[in-house]
Amino acid sequence: MDAFDLPRRVVAEALGTAVLVATVVGSGIMAETLTKDVALALLCNTLPTGAILVVLITVLGPISGAHFNPAVTLVFTGKRELPVNEAALYVIAQIAGGIAGTIAAHLMFGLPLIDLSTKVRTGGPQWFAEAVAAFGLIATILAGIRFQRTAVPWLVGLYITAAYWFTASTSFANPAVAIARSLTNTFSGIRPTDLPGFILAELCGAFAGMLLMNWLLGHARAPAPLPIAETIQ
Repeated sequence: MDAFDLPRRVVAEALGTAVLVATVVGSGIMAETLTKDVALALLCNTLPTGAILVVLITVLGPISGAHFNPAVTLVFTGKRELPVNEAALYVIAQIAGGIAGTIAAHLMFGLPLIDLSTKVRTGGPQWFAEAVAAFGLIATILAGIRFQRTAVPWLVGLYITAAYWFTASTSFANPAVAIARSLTNTFSGIRPTDLPGFILAELCGAFAGMLLMNWLLGHARAPAPLPIAETIQ
């Protein structure tokens, strides 16, 4: 694999997060415009998000690792696979890219560039749902890298598609995306005052996923050699 320098990797992280958020916010606006059926609108928001993740991870993963998510970046830093100074730049790029993605979606639909959300998303069930969503995302990524690296884009895309529906929070699972979604008063928005609970839950879920998968995926012991009597039979 080609080794890309840090500036290119940081730009890839910003670009990927921007396109991801533009897809989340833009498809939510389109869904809200086309239907008043909330379930159908959620489906219209879900499918583009899962699809764009497959695309983005496939095309940008070889450059930066395609984190697009501060929780993922911090997990790889915790695993000592990404230096702290580089992780800090990744996180800044992801947050900036996410905000740019919201602005791009608003521009496409003729909305104010920034429009703080008033959509309430708070409470224990929502926070627990975010922890579960982030836990599952990290587990999917780490196990996918270990056993089927080439399938990771599809695994992540399919996991997020599913998690939209089985979590009460619709699976943000990403602090940068949560911040960006607080700046849109549309279908996918979240009140800025609800961000701390979501972000804390996402980080807790991500690190719990890392700890469990580090143990679960630890190197298996080699099988014990067969007794001599069995080897000569």
